[in-house]
Order: sequence, then structure tokens, then C-alpha cells
Amino acid sequence: MNASSALATLPAPTPAALRLGHAGLLPFVLGAALTWLVRPDAHPYVTAALSAYAAVIVSFLGGIHWGFAMRQSSPASSLPLWGVVPSLVAWVAVLMPAYAGLVVHGAMLVVCYLVDRRVYPAQGAAAWLTLRFRLTAVASLSCFIGAAGS
Repeated sequence: MNASSALATLPAPTPAALRLGHAGLLPFVLGAALTWLVRPDAHPYVTAALSAYAAVIVSFLGGIHWGFAMRQSSPASSLPLWGVVPSLVAWVAVLMPAYAGLVVHGAMLVVCYLVDRRVYPAQGAAAWLTLRFRLTAVASLSCFIGAAGS
């Protein structure tokens, strides 16, 4: 029996987790919309805010892997290693011009989801993948729309 098969299966997201996850999409959707609506003098602030929020969320997604590693006495080294990759990519993306950085954020959100499709079931968190997919779809699309409006 390997370490991951000994892990307890995590319960499905609670109603509170669902509400908070969906509420977390508001800055993405609002930021993407505002990139198309604000005056030119406010545009850099809107795109910077959207990029910064995307960086925070991408970093959060990496941090979840550290949480998975902390549940185990002998975790695979890939968990904490992957856990830092999203933060490093997000850090570079937030320093880029918005039209490019938001594309990197959107792509990284998708990459994080694709990694999580493999990792979550092994960590007993498969019940969270439906929520992850929905959040990723809206967040990444918002980043791409924001980039197009930059």
C-alpha cells in the first residue's frame, strides 16, 4: 500500500466552500469586464488589480499541494515541488505587461487544473474536481478576456 492510498478521502465541498469559491470569481469577472469599460487613465489600475488577484489565486492553488504533503508522514517530493511552481510563474506573470501576464495567468490556471486532475484523486480529494473545473473555467476565461482588453 502506498502513502496516497492510505489517505482518508476528503468530503465533498460544503455549501460554504461552494459559496466562497463562487464568490472568489467576482474579482475575476469584474476585472475582466472593467478592462473593457473603464476610461484609459484607469485601465492600468484595473489590469494590474486583475493580474495581482490572479497571481494570488494561482499561488493558492500551488499551496494546496503543500497541504496534501503535510497530511503525510512521507509525501512524494513532487507535491511540495509542484506547490512552488505556480507561485513562481505567477510572480513572473504579474511583472509582465497585462496583455501578456494575464495570458500566462489564464494558462497557469488551466495547467494547475490539469495537474490537479491527477493529484486530487490520489490525495482523496476527487470530490473537489467539479468545483475546481468550474472555477478554473471562469477564472481563466476572465484572464483571457482581460488580456484581450489590454
